[in-house]
Amino acid sequence: MPTKPTKKIKVIQNPYPNRGYLIEIISPEFTCLCPMTGQPDFATFKIEYIPDRKCFELKGLKLYLWSFRNEGHFHEEITNKILDDLVKAAKPRWLRIIGTFNVRGGIYTTVTVEHGKKPESIKENIIPNE
Repeated sequence: MPTKPTKKIKVIQNPYPNRGYLIEIISPEFTCLCPMTGQPDFATFKIEYIPDRKCFELKGLKLYLWSFRNEGHFHEEITNKILDDLVKAAKPRWLRIIGTFNVRGGIYTTVTVEHGKKPESIKENIIPNE
């Protein structure tokens, strides 16, 4: 059965929900279309988050990001949309996305969006055993 892109973001149970820890994911092959020209835009997305009860399942995350390949989006809009969708799916304690877009018209664009407040130390994000 071939793999297909999807807007559904798969999540898994966090194996250590009482521990604050940072997960970093880098996706260097993001593609969407420029809504003005229809030309492809390429980007690297760095996703950093401190999970709560759920973590992102990596293949599902790849298929979600792949789902934008034939859609027109401005850099600012798509980065914020991905943040909103990821927060809705996993409800992380903190999440940041850095979208680094390849050059277009001689200009590079980097868009950084964030949800929640990152603690000064990961240890500050530990939940005491209940």
